[in-house]
Amino acid sequence: MNEPNKTGNPVLNSKAFTQTGVITGDRMTVAGTIGKSVIMLVLLTMTAGWVWSRFYAEGTVEAVSPYMIGGILGGLVFGLAASFKPNWSPIAAPLYAICEGLFIGGISAMFELRYHGIVIQAVGLTLATAFGMLGLYSTGIIKVTDRFRRMLFAATTGILLFYLVTWVVSMFGVDMSLIYGHSGLSIGISLVIVAIAAFNLVLDFDIIARQSAAGAPRFMEWYGAFALMVTLVWLYLEILRLLGNTRR
Repeated sequence: MNEPNKTGNPVLNSKAFTQTGVITGDRMTVAGTIGKSVIMLVLLTMTAGWVWSRFYAEGTVEAVSPYMIGGILGGLVFGLAASFKPNWSPIAAPLYAICEGLFIGGISAMFELRYHGIVIQAVGLTLATAFGMLGLYSTGIIKVTDRFRRMLFAATTGILLFYLVTWVVSMFGVDMSLIYGHSGLSIGISLVIVAIAAFNLVLDFDIIARQSAAGAPRFMEWYGAFALMVTLVWLYLEILRLLGNTRR
């Protein structure tokens, strides 16, 4: 059976758009979703910059660890809230961005301290990738077909399982340096994950465009922006890790 709106992004799928009840009032637009995405990026950047400054002021990981842990936990809570209750996304999505900024600011400062200039490279590559994939989708060079969706959904699911298995194995003291270190294998794995994350952006663009055309309710703009933010954060962190591996 075809699932035309399936996407690799675990928080973005057609079911969320069809479970909103009777649609009344203003409708979702692509421009509105872009605007909400910009707001979330600003919020994320502000909190990331604050944690970054705290790290360099104190000079220790311990100084920002509580903010990073709080950011991870808060991001998980608000992310789940937006995923399961899309009508909560106008509140949950901005709070998710704020929390993610706390974590990203800390981890970025740590990488920058070790590899000078790496953060600006990671940010630049993330934005360039996002705009590049948007251009490829908008011009029709990349066509989103049912087969494309199924393959990418399977690949993304495989990555999630990979993360889970390696995390569980590492808890038992198994050395994972071959996979997460600076070996050729780890760099190759990072490249594959970055590519899959980038293609997930295409699926996000596609379903947002489709649901905007279908007249989803206005609050779903926040949901679409939230889903894009999830993919962008994932892409940025993978690019940051990839650059770190290549510099070691």
